[in-house]
Amino acid sequence: MLREAILKKNLAVAAILGTTLAMCGAMLLASALASPPHGSPYKDKEPQSKVLLGKILDASDNPLAGAVVYLTNTRTRAVKTYIAGKDGDYRFPGLTENTDYEIYAQYQGHKSDTKSVSQFDSRATVSVNLKIDAK
Repeated sequence: MLREAILKKNLAVAAILGTTLAMCGAMLLASALASPPHGSPYKDKEPQSKVLLGKILDASDNPLAGAVVYLTNTRTRAVKTYIAGKDGDYRFPGLTENTDYEIYAQYQGHKSDTKSVSQFDSRATVSVNLKIDAK
């Protein structure tokens, strides 16, 4: 009789433990399915920015200090300008990654070709050198 009572008690404890383990497993599975894995494309990501930099050069690859660089956001048509430094350098930091841009430079009435910077260019730093035939 005592043996039967102990056996019944052990069966009841086993049933409770089995139910508890099943519930824990179900909760773990539900939480794993509810949260996206690390690196998921569905995870909210902070907007990134690009830096566009380069040099303004003449036909002989000499820097053109004082050239004016024009950067146009093709979506809004907003224009930013930069005056090239003594080495012909320019820099546009903090550009939106999901926007296309057009860039060109002018120096003493002469203009470079217009170049494009695509939103699909995933580099954080994009370098574009512009040439002006300033004869």
